[in-house]
Amino acid sequence: MTTTPMELVCPAGTPATLRAAVQAGADAVYCGFRDETNARNFPGLNFSRDELAEGVRFAHDHGSKVLVAINTFARVGDVDIWKKAADAAAESGADAIIAADFAVLDHVAKNHKQIRLHLSVQAAAATPEAIGFYAAHFGIRRVVLPRVLSLQEIAALNRAIDVETEAFVFGGLCVMIEGRCYLSSYATGKSPNLNGVCSPPEMVSYEEGPSGTTARLSDFTIDRYGRGQPVGYPTLCKGKFKAGGKTSHLFEDPVSLNAGGMIAGLKAAGVTALKIEGRQRGKGYVSEVVRAFRKAVDAVEVGGDAVDIDRLLASQSEGARQTAGAYEKKWR
Repeated sequence: MTTTPMELVCPAGTPATLRAAVQAGADAVYCGFRDETNARNFPGLNFSRDELAEGVRFAHDHGSKVLVAINTFARVGDVDIWKKAADAAAESGADAIIAADFAVLDHVAKNHKQIRLHLSVQAAAATPEAIGFYAAHFGIRRVVLPRVLSLQEIAALNRAIDVETEAFVFGGLCVMIEGRCYLSSYATGKSPNLNGVCSPPEMVSYEEGPSGTTARLSDFTIDRYGRGQPVGYPTLCKGKFKAGGKTSHLFEDPVSLNAGGMIAGLKAAGVTALKIEGRQRGKGYVSEVVRAFRKAVDAVEVGGDAVDIDRLLASQSEGARQTAGAYEKKWR
């Protein structure tokens, strides 16, 4: 078990949500630049260089850290885009860079020794050997764990490595291995790992009809909604399809990860930081989720009564449903 307080790492998709997360009690916020160097490359999101520098100043003034995600994979001939993003993050005074690509990791390790390197979940490193490789070659200080490990597996991993671990506790789940989405690439020609976007908005369309709304991604019908029914954003993994004569969510049901009831277990397993997913979410969502987890983490740290975080955040869960995901692995 780690003896130091766990760090609450919270999403900041815009300068406004960065301020909201910090004011709600985030120990650290993570964000990215307004380009394809980060894995949430959506219009209206992310930071310019100047906005990041201002965000770092605001966070530091309030006792919070800023972690910059430069976590997509560089393309042949375009590596300088990723290197310049890393340079800008370091110049802004950010506390850490979150990366997965060898070229980015190598550039930061050689040129910005003052800044911490965190291994992105995009690297999908979940064994002592893989994590040890990144630590030995690039000096990573923390690894963001893929959402495929049980509590017991995390505890065993932490006993075998000498770097910090960060685990997701709330937000979206991914049926693929942390963004390596062949479904998205097949449908749209764009890869989350290379272009930084799953289900590009320019390929999303909605069609109103007599019985309701049809949501499409590229040329694929992803779901149909009745009149007055809330309409979701169309992603292939959470779409409805006909298979075996039955229409259902074939790959993944709309549901949110909520490991709020497992914070004590994650601490006992040696986890250093707890991560909330949601850089595409607004200020209201970020404020509510961060405040709830701030209460829950503080209660665990002082040995107090557990906070009923499932009840607090039911309205913020996708499809109003929650799961502990792989942390419990009940299917075994």
